[in-house]
Amino acid sequence: MQRRTILKGGAALGFATMMGGKMALAQGLEKVKVGFIYVGPIGDGGWTQAHHVAVLKTQEHFGDKAEIVWQENVPEGADSERAMTQMALSGCNIIFTTSFGYMDPTNAVAAKFPDVKFEHATGYKREHPNVTTYNARFYEGRAVNGIIAGRTTKTNKIGYIASFPIPEVIQGINSSYLHAKKVNPAVEMTVVWAFTWNEPAKEADAAKALIDQGVDVIFQHTDTTAPLALAQKTPGIIGFGQARDMEEYKPTPRVSSIIDRWDAYYISRIQAVLDGTWQSQDSWDGLAQGAVEIGEITGVSAETKAEAEALRDAIIAGTYHPFTGPINKQDGSVWLAEGQVATDADFAGMNFYVEGIVGDIPS
Repeated sequence: MQRRTILKGGAALGFATMMGGKMALAQGLEKVKVGFIYVGPIGDGGWTQAHHVAVLKTQEHFGDKAEIVWQENVPEGADSERAMTQMALSGCNIIFTTSFGYMDPTNAVAAKFPDVKFEHATGYKREHPNVTTYNARFYEGRAVNGIIAGRTTKTNKIGYIASFPIPEVIQGINSSYLHAKKVNPAVEMTVVWAFTWNEPAKEADAAKALIDQGVDVIFQHTDTTAPLALAQKTPGIIGFGQARDMEEYKPTPRVSSIIDRWDAYYISRIQAVLDGTWQSQDSWDGLAQGAVEIGEITGVSAETKAEAEALRDAIIAGTYHPFTGPINKQDGSVWLAEGQVATDADFAGMNFYVEGIVGDIPS
């Protein structure tokens, strides 16, 4: 799967110490070199572009206190490990690896460069004290868009273009379906697995396959605008921006979006390196923290827009959680009892569809 110069200086700039099982810099830095590894091109229209926009804002924030370098179109596996190694050897103090499939390579390279900080997006492995993981609660945005889908579909058939069968993606499928079903019990969901993050042709083919099955609302967890471009050519089909607003397709077929906001996180983590306060951690923010935003809702009724915005506001206020029981698994067994709320551990192990979704998750 793929996802999505200031010299380091040497010992005078600080060294890593282990204290109480946590890692901290013994002293801060006056300047920092920062690396980013991208799985797609910086102009992909979605995931990588959203990260790169955040990187440019981060560079503007720090000015000459930070030199930021990046490498785009880096496949997972040996290629990504080589890219990370080269960044570490070039003097990067902190390296952000921005795709799920970089998880094992990130930890492998971190073991070889204990003085370099590594931050891995959307993963869960922190095998060394110089590795952090960070993510965003995309499922919150899917819940809001699910309301729009359920209210707007005319065929009662909604579709989902999925990338890879990992918890992050399955969370979004389940959240979208549950909230569409909440407002429209007749809704059916069809999932097409594209097995890619960033291949416009495959994404467009997946969208066409859904449309051919009568789907008129399309979600995507892939990185480009290809599904919306196809929807634009097909009257009556709507969809949602993914990772970036994809505003070039509004007011329709793009009727809303999930926007990833990474700049505040990048600024805080780079500042921690400069301050000498960086520690290994796991970060998972959502709508309330501004890590996820809902794009302007367009092309739907005023009532649907108000209902979706009310759900967004409830999630932000903490008065509603998208995964609150009763919720059953696909096989009818109880997952969450009445009033029970899913924990982060539940999300980390999500490898099943909820009740009502037809089809199997690929192994």
